[in-house]
Amino acid sequence: MATYLGIWVSTALLSAGLTGAQMYTRSRRIHSVMSDEMIWMAVEQFLPSLSAGVLITIVLWGYVPAALWLLPGIWQLVFSLGIFSSCRFLPRPMLAAGAWYLLTALVCVSLGDTRALSPWAMGIPYAVGQSLVAAVLLFASQEQKQDQNES
Repeated sequence: MATYLGIWVSTALLSAGLTGAQMYTRSRRIHSVMSDEMIWMAVEQFLPSLSAGVLITIVLWGYVPAALWLLPGIWQLVFSLGIFSSCRFLPRPMLAAGAWYLLTALVCVSLGDTRALSPWAMGIPYAVGQSLVAAVLLFASQEQKQDQNES
């Protein structure tokens, strides 16, 4: 279980770093004057979900190791809540990514045993979900460029 957690926590940290760098450069490019404030507002909206995910992992690891199979579903659930809470700063279609993570969380929990710890139970939902996020951001930026060119 320690190896499993190590892989996913490392992946989450790497992903957070890459996401932070992308948020910073994208925000500077599109909203230069208010970029720092917008980034902090989006991060503040996501922090409660991130904190809940970390704390539930610590509690399950330390006090209820038999329930660790729930972690993939719980992580996907708190990630979906983070996306939903940040949607006011993101393009409207980002709701689809939040709904995707909520659906995969429910499927993961419905497995009801250690099958939820399969690499596929985390890998596929996050690969599809992050691809969905990237597509939404790509199309939103293309629409914004077209709007600017038409103005």
